[in-house]
Amino acid sequence: MNNQWMSKIAVWGVILFVLFTVFKQFDKTSVPAGQIGYSEFLDEVRNRRIKSVVIQEGAGSIEIAATTTDDRKIRTTGTMLDRGLSGDLINSGVKFEVRPREEQGLLTSLLLSWGPMLLLVGVWIYFMRQMQGGGKGGAFSFGKSKARMLDEANNATTFADVAGCDEAKEEVKELVDFLKDPQKFQKLGGRIPRGVLLVGPPGTGKTLLAKAIAGEAKVPFFSISGSDFVEMFVGVGAARVRDMFEQAKKSAPCIIFVDEIDAVGRHRGAGLGGGNDEREQTLNQMLVEMDGFETNLGVIVMAATNRPDILDPALLRPGRFDRQVYVTLPDVRGREQILNVHMRKVPVGQDIRADILARGTPGFSGADLANLVNEAALFAARRNGRVVEMVDFEKAKDKIMMGPERKSMVMPEEERRNTAYHEAGHALVARLMPKTDPVHKVTVIPRGRALGVTMQLPEGDRYSMDKERMLSTISVLFGGRIAEEVFMHQMTTGASNDFERATAIARDMVTRYGMTDELGPMVYAENEGEVFLGRSVTKTTSMSEETMRTVDAVIRRIIDEQYSIARKHIEDNQDKMHAMAKALLEWETIDGEQIEDIMNGKPPRPPKDWTPSNNKGGGGPTPPVNPESAPAAA
Repeated sequence: MNNQWMSKIAVWGVILFVLFTVFKQFDKTSVPAGQIGYSEFLDEVRNRRIKSVVIQEGAGSIEIAATTTDDRKIRTTGTMLDRGLSGDLINSGVKFEVRPREEQGLLTSLLLSWGPMLLLVGVWIYFMRQMQGGGKGGAFSFGKSKARMLDEANNATTFADVAGCDEAKEEVKELVDFLKDPQKFQKLGGRIPRGVLLVGPPGTGKTLLAKAIAGEAKVPFFSISGSDFVEMFVGVGAARVRDMFEQAKKSAPCIIFVDEIDAVGRHRGAGLGGGNDEREQTLNQMLVEMDGFETNLGVIVMAATNRPDILDPALLRPGRFDRQVYVTLPDVRGREQILNVHMRKVPVGQDIRADILARGTPGFSGADLANLVNEAALFAARRNGRVVEMVDFEKAKDKIMMGPERKSMVMPEEERRNTAYHEAGHALVARLMPKTDPVHKVTVIPRGRALGVTMQLPEGDRYSMDKERMLSTISVLFGGRIAEEVFMHQMTTGASNDFERATAIARDMVTRYGMTDELGPMVYAENEGEVFLGRSVTKTTSMSEETMRTVDAVIRRIIDEQYSIARKHIEDNQDKMHAMAKALLEWETIDGEQIEDIMNGKPPRPPKDWTPSNNKGGGGPTPPVNPESAPAAA
């Protein structure tokens, strides 16, 4: 048992002893065994029923212990003023003994009288000290900063562990250089940036980049989350900000890193009503500490957020966050570098090609790629493999992009045929329409929430969409419903998400992107500002009723045109549709090579790892990664 447990047991033992002593002292109701009244005792003496008596003198009273003629033990309390007691005892023939009062020392008297109270005071002081700082999260430690200080011994992360964001690394490397050699910059009149804001989508490595700075800079590094400032008590957030900067000033030069700063850095005045917002007081204190009346020399504030649009403008001005570093999603080269970093931690086979995996994972963040490597390692462990092979990465990629297989789900044969034609419709239109991404895989195995999936993968990174590509995407989305109508002579609910996405693309083309001749290059979208971000409370529109009718008519025209184009492709290639649906029903999943065989009029080659399945209703791929570049149908 460690010392902490021993101290706790000792403290609670003292508490129980004190409570017992106090209750014993104030418990006047209990009567010892054999206790009788003084008058009863005198009656017993006069009736000669007492054989012997021991009298113990006290302070103003006497304690009498007597033995009766029938050998019973009785006790009573008398007064020293009763001078006739001795005569009564002699006349009744009672043997008695008088014992003088024992004199107690001053120390003993003080301990007996004040000991319990002093013990109670000591226990109270102990708990108060624990709450003030001896224990974590005590009632009196709310104003103390929760920032954790990292030193070189506790942080092994360096810039070698960060990949896929070379520009961001160069920006923050300058901070490290400044902290190591400030004279290099100061001799030219340069000053150290007061603050650096790391901005980027979730999972791109903002926090990892901050840890790497801590490992490289060799200076004190204080890290704290934005939510750690806010508590249920008023004024705690501002007090913690003051305490954090006071600690940082003592350790300057140093770095303060605030993760998820949008928890306290939102627009001031964004709430409805006139209440005093505790979060705004915290933000005001942070603004003052970063660039107020006092100058914080050598204290660099770093923060990370994926919502820079909701931060207060005063927080983003030069002098506070002088520099914004954008940590974006990695391109194909960055994804390859990230995969190489994470694959160093697992044993990989000779067939692993990081460049091929990078091309097949468009839109993946650093966290997604780390998860991909981990899932591949798990797949390898399930098959008792000694190394992670390419097939494990393919399975992991399918699981992440399309969802887990639902192998226990058994679909009726009619629904399987409907799903097969639905997915074949998506795949055929995607293969025939211009400017569409290549079809990577088609499956009728349920994955995630989808009964079947048509998955498209871009050939490269794409940063914008042109009009022809968006129109082709709408046609591909309609391919599933059209195939159901033409071959199954029915309509199902499986195309609901396809219609929703197709309508959204067409509406954006008309109201946001100015891609129509009827309405021209003008924005007709409604104001969709969020109330609690300090934006407009009511939605406004800049369109008249006539313009709104025109917008609806143009959207309808786009949808009808693309629907007709997709229907013509499917009706003109019915033999290919039948061949593709037959392959899906037989093999459940077909890839791009098999689709290419079908489109060229050849019998599709069987899958490499295909084995006849007794259960035709379970398992399979799911929806695409990018809703615009990878249509899927449920």
